Parts: sequence; structure tokens; C-alpha cells
Amino acid sequence: MRHNKKFNHLSRTSSHRASLFANMTVALFKHKRITTTVPKAKALRKYVEPLITKSKEDTTHSRRVVFSYLQDKEAIKELFGVISTKVADRPGGYTRIIKLGHRADDGADMCFIELVDFNENMLKASGKKKARTRRGGKKAAAKVEEAAPVEETVAEPVAEEAPAVEEVAAEEAPAAEEPAKAE
Repeated sequence: MRHNKKFNHLSRTSSHRASLFANMTVALFKHKRITTTVPKAKALRKYVEPLITKSKEDTTHSRRVVFSYLQDKEAIKELFGVISTKVADRPGGYTRIIKLGHRADDGADMCFIELVDFNENMLKASGKKKARTRRGGKKAAAKVEEAAPVEETVAEPVAEEAPAVEEVAAEEAPAAEEPAKAE
């Protein structure tokens, strides 16, 4: 029975898996995106994300801990320099897996695994979009009314009441006076 055996062995020994993940992580840090199979990408995510979290605190100890996993100075420089500054405010979820389909020769499920903050196309697409509604004119009209001075709003009702008074006076006047007003 395989109770509490949660990670994927990927048909490799422990040392082979460690080397595989270290090499894939170095490639991911250098290129920001790599193409691999879906099971490897899911296993790599669990390996990479704690290292990125460790890089947020740039101390000698954290650099040595990450170096013990990767054994690549250039990748460490990239991680603690460029990557850690971009993900400083992100609370987790540093990688994204995008499925591509099946590989031609053996039918394996393929995918991209990439660092979230480095894909410029996705950042532009996920930018704040303006809500488009049919009721947009009502909001603009309300803003214009709020911006109008108080004196103008008081003057308009007085101007509207004056014709109403003239109409009432015209109705009370005899029919003979109406043609004189028209001239």
C-alpha cells in the first residue's frame, strides 16, 4: 500500500530526481520558461517555489541553502537579483503551467512551465479592463450635474416657472387679446 506517498517518483532514483529538478530549475531561472511534460512540470513546481520563497530574504544563509540545491552560481545570481525583486510582493504561486497538447512521437502531455511575472503577454492581457456597460451615460450625466455651480441650478427653475405663469394669464385673458400677443 502506498499510504502517504504523495510525490511523483517519475521512474527515477532519488539522486536522479534531484539532478533532474536541479537542472530544470536552473534552466527555468535562466530562460524564465521551459517546455517539458506535465508530470515533470507539476513535480518541478513543488521544487522551485520554496526556492523562490527562500530568495525573498537575501542573506548568506538563504543563498547557501539554495546553492546546496542548485550548484549553479549564475542561476543563484539571477534568482536573488532579478527574480526575487519581481516576486517580492507576491505571496506565492510563482509559476504557471500551460498545457500544449501531445508530443508527436510518444503522445506524452506537453506543457510550458514559466515564471508568472516574466511573461509580458500575459501581464498585458490581465491588466485592469474597463467595465463596458450600456448605462455609462448616466454616470457621466450625474458627474456633470454635480460639477455645475449652485447659482445656475437655482436660476433654471425660476426661468421654467415664468412661462407657466404667462400661460395661465393667457388662458384667463379674453380671446381678443391673444392675437395682439402673437404679433
